Amino acid sequence: MISRYARPVMAQIWEAENRFRIWFEIEALACEAQAAAGVIPAESAQAIREKGAWNAARIDEIEKETRHDVLAFLTDLAFSIGPDARFVHQGMTSSDILDTALSVQLKQAADLLLEDLDGVLEALRARVEETLDIVTIGRSHGIHAEPTSFGIKLAGHYAAFARAKARLKAAQDDVASCAISGPVGSFATIDPAVEAYVAEKLGLKPEPISTQVIPRDRHAMFFAVLGVVASTMENFALEMRHLQRSEVREAEEPFAKGQKGSSAMPHKRNPVLAENLTGLARIVRAAVAPALENVALWHERDISHSSVERVFAPDATIALDFALVRLKGLIEGMVIYKERIKANLESLGGLYFSQRVLLALTQAGMSREDAYHLVQSNAMEVWHAIQRGQAASFEDQISRDPKIQSMIAPEKLKECFDLSFYTRHAHEIWQRVLKADK
Repeated sequence: MISRYARPVMAQIWEAENRFRIWFEIEALACEAQAAAGVIPAESAQAIREKGAWNAARIDEIEKETRHDVLAFLTDLAFSIGPDARFVHQGMTSSDILDTALSVQLKQAADLLLEDLDGVLEALRARVEETLDIVTIGRSHGIHAEPTSFGIKLAGHYAAFARAKARLKAAQDDVASCAISGPVGSFATIDPAVEAYVAEKLGLKPEPISTQVIPRDRHAMFFAVLGVVASTMENFALEMRHLQRSEVREAEEPFAKGQKGSSAMPHKRNPVLAENLTGLARIVRAAVAPALENVALWHERDISHSSVERVFAPDATIALDFALVRLKGLIEGMVIYKERIKANLESLGGLYFSQRVLLALTQAGMSREDAYHLVQSNAMEVWHAIQRGQAASFEDQISRDPKIQSMIAPEKLKECFDLSFYTRHAHEIWQRVLKADK
């Protein structure tokens, strides 16, 4: 992943130094378990732990000859350990190191992503509670539908990110698997107790059956979940982009002092953060298909999965980490234009009250088909008047219709145009969202 979209704290997880540190820890822990079982001398296990060191540049040079990264690491490690290095990697195979280390890295990455999601949820919660009583027009197909609460719009995104967090935690638990089972996963050359010991020390669980690799359905699920998190993020970004459109202007992402929106047009204030999040979501989702394809491997092991994981595992986690932190800042800095929300709400003369009149007519005895035709014909009169630039009110139009007047008493008809009706359950809905998140 390019540095432009990488936070150092996440990028470091995928750097060579962290990878070699984990490799060494796996080897040292395995030696401790082997010593406890009497397979290798206890003093050798201690020497390996105390003397073990590595040089990343030298490992790269060795790999140019060996064409094998784990062997290059073991060769370099032997320089620091000395004769006791012969006990390193006893009965193990490369996948024991590679796959278990990848599990640790994915667990570390998920820890950061879960923190990021907590930040997004915290930011959203504050904005929901700030805007629950702001009435805005709800839209379907991009068209004015019925009023809702601006806070409830945001609450829907809160609920989605809460679900995303729960899925990611489950995926993290599932992928945190340790395999120290030797060639073809048979444990013929190493006792299962070694795997159990290493797993416990690393905060992993032993893989019940690993062939020679940890089954890739675990990884496929992990990256599929990251893809869903990315799409959840894009859903918010897309709404933000719509709300910031010049014709809408109900909300705007933060625009910093000195920021410039266009090289040519000084007036521009573009939704660049939301658009950036939309693009980064595509990077994260790009990992899903190859992760699924990695599930199918030849027999007990091949390495067709290896090269692609080295690319998409860092890229997807780094991009999502960066994006979620950016999203948190966008939410916290989002500017909400209440007057513009009100103006948009009133722009079509109260046509959104149409269903209330429709239901009142059916309750008064009119067939739904007749009521629909009657309300729609009045609504279209108002619609066309507004399109001609004339002032028009749906309530006034309805109040002049003799058929409607004959069916609904004036006081009952007045009740159909109560705006507070549409947000009367807003606080209750928000409490339901919070309860579901516990």
